[in-house]
Amino acid sequence: MQLSLLEQLDIKGHLTISKSFRDGREEIVFDDHNIIVSGMGVSLAHLFAVSGSDSILDYQIDRFQVGVGGGSAREVVSTYELSSPMSSLAEYGIDSYVLATSAHQIKNNSVVTTPVFYGIIPEQHITRTSENTVRYTIILDELACNNLTRSGSNAFLNEIGLFVKNIKGVSPQAPILVAYRYFGDIRKTENFSLVFRWSISF
Repeated sequence: MQLSLLEQLDIKGHLTISKSFRDGREEIVFDDHNIIVSGMGVSLAHLFAVSGSDSILDYQIDRFQVGVGGGSAREVVSTYELSSPMSSLAEYGIDSYVLATSAHQIKNNSVVTTPVFYGIIPEQHITRTSENTVRYTIILDELACNNLTRSGSNAFLNEIGLFVKNIKGVSPQAPILVAYRYFGDIRKTENFSLVFRWSISF
């Protein structure tokens, strides 16, 4: 049986989520592996074949989405989008420190031009922790993603995805989902920050 590119490279990931309070306390609410999805293989194939963007910067994992539609049925390697990501820049927090942007998205290997919304991972929050492992630290501060609603009811954060910037080199940019994880419902409020520490080992 022929192995896929992802299987050959044996890329793995791990995600830890913590609530961080103003008094310095930190409470771990999730600690488990994540799912490396098919977009990672697509990204690497474009890079190795020199068939996409000619800028190495476009192959960086530098953005994320959080959403409110996660569930165990989403834990599949073919996932190419979150079930219900943030629906506006404002949901990432108008006054928060989260830098958010809109762009297109690659879904099922096609560029979908309906704008979607992403948080940007600051360069200083991307660190190499070993020869083969990079950690991405995502902070939803006290003013980010608070008191979300859908159809008039409370909505709970329960999914997150990492995205590669723009493998096709198109404008506007079209990120692609490369790692995904659902987690237990979290009702985000101004009482705490959420800190995601996501390690990817190549």
